Amino acid sequence: RCVVSLLPSAEGGLLGELQTQMHEPGAYSKSEHSIETPHGLLHVTLHGTSNTRRPAILTFHDVGLDSKSCFSPLFKFEEMQEIVKNFTLVHIDAPGQEEGATAYPMGYQYPSMEQIAEMIPAVLTYFNFRTVIGIGVGSGSYILSRFTMAHPDSVEGLVLINMDPETRGWMDWAAQKITTLTSSITEQILSHLFSQEEMSANADLVRSHRDRISKAPNLINIELFWRSYNSRRDLIIDRNSNFKCPVMLVVGDQAPHEEAAVECNSKLDPTTTSFLKMADAGGLPQLTQPSKLTEAFKYFIQGMGYMASSIMTRLSRSRTASLSSSYSMDGERQRSRTLSQSSQGGQMPPSPSHTMEVSC
Repeated sequence: RCVVSLLPSAEGGLLGELQTQMHEPGAYSKSEHSIETPHGLLHVTLHGTSNTRRPAILTFHDVGLDSKSCFSPLFKFEEMQEIVKNFTLVHIDAPGQEEGATAYPMGYQYPSMEQIAEMIPAVLTYFNFRTVIGIGVGSGSYILSRFTMAHPDSVEGLVLINMDPETRGWMDWAAQKITTLTSSITEQILSHLFSQEEMSANADLVRSHRDRISKAPNLINIELFWRSYNSRRDLIIDRNSNFKCPVMLVVGDQAPHEEAAVECNSKLDPTTTSFLKMADAGGLPQLTQPSKLTEAFKYFIQGMGYMASSIMTRLSRSRTASLSSSYSMDGERQRSRTLSQSSQGGQMPPSPSHTMEVSC
């Protein structure tokens, strides 16, 4: 199998870099692109073909990660392959964050979160995508939310992991200033990715990310992205001026952003929002709990009308799935109640037309 990396030439055409690689069974075409946008170049990786009638799945990673380290384990997961073969995947790297990126010079003016969101339409135009289903983690969730609000007709669905729409309050701002003076950039980012509990319980995972970030040749770029995220403006969310597409919020019950995600859920339209709180999961559920997240994502896109015949493989192997659900009626939340649904009874979980809080 061959992989073709397509990069713009100086004349505006495309230069093909042919790389021969061995692929695991079921793999399909991959191409890397450098796309010009109003605020600079974006590195984008395309899996599959842009010639499809279905929306592409477009991802955006968190600070301290790139598209590969943030999403590869999830999209290489065995049960995710049913989705992968039916949709085109588009992974966007924030400016200067891709693996092997050249370090920016001193004094480089890094784009704001709003400007990065403004770069995404150029990606859709480049590949001639009409619509996408967005998956964002942390800062990527914020960026995709900004893009979705500005271009509602371009987004059919949105999965937001570790979403924090608001900037720091005065107390948090003061604490962050102290942390900046006493901690390295690497440690600051690790505290964003992992909770203190997780740093102790999952030492090997934390250590691997610490080594990767601290030794990154483009560490200055990572720092600039981190500063840009911390300088973001509040994302104004309320039920009257909200996302026009189905939204699934995801957070681990041990994640550092659990409270922010819960607060965000309370502000979203309950008729189009699903809230998934993952038990025994920390700040990177797409890496540590890919099976649960894959299953939830399948339900989500089924609720949008895609892959209706898909079988929930994990559920079909278990007798029951416990769903802790809370529904809203007339804008007011009712008390939570626990449902036990038999996987053999043919029942489907609530579609995105209901707010569903799930602990799994």
